[in-house]
Amino acid sequence: MLNWDAETLWLALEPLAPGLSIEVLPQCGSTNTVLLERARTAGDAAYPCLLVTEQQTAGRGRLGRQWWSEPGGALMFSLSLPYAPADWSGLSLAVGLAVAEALDEAGTLIGLKWPNDLWLRHEDRKLGGILIETTALVAPATPNARLAVIGIGLNIAPQAPAGGSYNTGYAGLQAVDPRWDAPTVLARVAPALLRLLNRFESTGLAPLTPAFAARDVLAGREVRAGAEQGRAAGIDASGNLLLQTAAGDLQAVFSGEVSVRPC
Repeated sequence: MLNWDAETLWLALEPLAPGLSIEVLPQCGSTNTVLLERARTAGDAAYPCLLVTEQQTAGRGRLGRQWWSEPGGALMFSLSLPYAPADWSGLSLAVGLAVAEALDEAGTLIGLKWPNDLWLRHEDRKLGGILIETTALVAPATPNARLAVIGIGLNIAPQAPAGGSYNTGYAGLQAVDPRWDAPTVLARVAPALLRLLNRFESTGLAPLTPAFAARDVLAGREVRAGAEQGRAAGIDASGNLLLQTAAGDLQAVFSGEVSVRPC
């Protein structure tokens, strides 16, 4: 196994998430699935938890897509915690922003593609993605609290894993810094993620929209989102994608797949 130095990581994270546990598995099907199944069988006692695996055999992305990984080729982890933001809208955008800022403070290398992808900007290729799922808590501390399971997959090596296919191309974080491996990236990303979650719980997405706009790889591009097509015009305060149509209307897209290929 890789050297994750879980104790040092825990010392950095526990003040941000009291009671946090960290687990590293050599292999599992899906870190999100493991944590969701634990919630159904063990209740709330085991949370919050940061679960890392060196290889996923049944990783899940958006729209039911599989996320393959080879040992050492990607960072794959999920964070589960009781969570009660006033408004959940745009959480995946905020999480993506936290990851991008942790790995590229200047904002010149890592961009964000609505609704949940990280891109290598100069090559216009995907670096990773985010999958957020929630389930009910057995005994929520506040009425609107749920268990949030935030799964993040980041490609480390620059080659595609066996069995994977990516319409937009595949990039690895070693294109940003060839010295990075999965434990190094986790040590940078995890504290930023917890700080973001603490902030988002009280303020929501709106204060983060200017920072998202600075990394928005769709802005100004002709895109297709489901049945809608037009020029991407950023996001609104709720995290909806805004499209300027040929008729001059501004349409808000709430969910769906976005293609940046010629419409």
